Amino acid sequence: MDTILKLTNVSKTYKSGDRELTVLDNLNFSVERASIISIVGPSGSGKTTLLGLCAGLDRASAGTVELQHKTLNILNEDQLAIIRNKYVGFIFQNFQLIPTLTALENVMVPLELRGEKKIKDRAMALLEKVGLTNRIHHYPLQLSGGEQQRVSIARAFSSNPIILFADEPTGNLDADTSSIIVQLLFDLNSEAGTTLVLVTHDRELSAKTQRILELKGGRIISDSQGLHE
Repeated sequence: MDTILKLTNVSKTYKSGDRELTVLDNLNFSVERASIISIVGPSGSGKTTLLGLCAGLDRASAGTVELQHKTLNILNEDQLAIIRNKYVGFIFQNFQLIPTLTALENVMVPLELRGEKKIKDRAMALLEKVGLTNRIHHYPLQLSGGEQQRVSIARAFSSNPIILFADEPTGNLDADTSSIIVQLLFDLNSEAGTTLVLVTHDRELSAKTQRILELKGGRIISDSQGLHE
């Protein structure tokens, strides 16, 4: 199998006055292309920090992070931005839609940034896939939480990422909406052949992934198989 993400001896520390706080401590793991993995653990265990390092949003204090066979540690900010733009999609707990843009315009933004053509058609097709054909001209404030997360999923897939990082994608949604959003995410992910790395505190959701990494105190305490085929 082709490895798309590899962490070797990765640590992340922050200085707080004279003290040093270790958030991630000597992590080693790799992720295969087109797999679905979840990262679980209690609040403060380092899950979101780890996601930021994997996606090139933050830098490791020690060790190396390789994404699509490129070592992120040695790249400057402009080079990291190019890598993220080319390979990475994001889905956040709080949706992070642009409030002054419609659903359609929000999905078109990553495509515009890449200078692609026929972006309106692609954005419309993705919004249709997530079941929002009749809401494309609505602004985020006119949409429910579930609808906003559908827009954010459509936006994440718009640039055909090879890896998708989702940080608590169902954290602000009720149980029924969550299960619909998760199914949608898995279906689109399977169709696109994307690698999905999911941070969640929801054990029911993590059980549906192929692999579960459990963090505690900045260390991986277990690496187990989920139920996903």
